[in-house]
Amino acid sequence: MLNPNPARGEVVVPLAGTPRRLCLTLGALARIEAALGLDDWSALPERFGRLSAAELLSVLAALLDGGGEDPAGLDAVSIPEAVAAVVAALAACA
Repeated sequence: MLNPNPARGEVVVPLAGTPRRLCLTLGALARIEAALGLDDWSALPERFGRLSAAELLSVLAALLDGGGEDPAGLDAVSIPEAVAAVVAALAACA
């Protein structure tokens, strides 16, 4: 069982039937900015409202990597699961 570290902003969410740890680290944030073509993180909230499927996968992969997880195998993740996972990871950082 994965035990998230809430002090670090980690969450554990089910993705394709498997619990996975996500975390918004500085490295993950930099990868997300690059994937979305942003100059800085202040534009993230507006940009998240219109993500393509490829961008959603990139964001999810960055958050998994930040949680120390291998982002491989995301093809089996449903859109609702991916969206819920991203929301949970971002909420854990608030």
